[in-house]
Amino acid sequence: MTKGKLQPAQKTVLASVVSYQSDSIVSRTIIDCKAGTVTLFAFDEEQCLSEHMAPYDALLHVLDGEAQVTVSGEASDIHEGEAIILPAGKPHSVRATRRFKMLLTMIRQ
Repeated sequence: MTKGKLQPAQKTVLASVVSYQSDSIVSRTIIDCKAGTVTLFAFDEEQCLSEHMAPYDALLHVLDGEAQVTVSGEASDIHEGEAIILPAGKPHSVRATRRFKMLLTMIRQ
């Protein structure tokens, strides 16, 4: 197993690929192709992505910690191991209620 770096055909602890940074959001795109992207994020407590919309569906999967995800005005607390779909064309935001890491998979249509 490789920690901190992705290697083809080798298992990886995804949460180890991005590190927390004080007062910041850190991201690392691990797949970027015509079909979509897969990006890891590490949010320090109270950091947020303000409300926005994306033209494609996305799957947000929490790897560590917890956050509040708001989709079309409806807030959900989401914890380690849980996931939520962010539908295309719907406003959404993400706020770290404590430090958290997520895997975001966006599928282009």
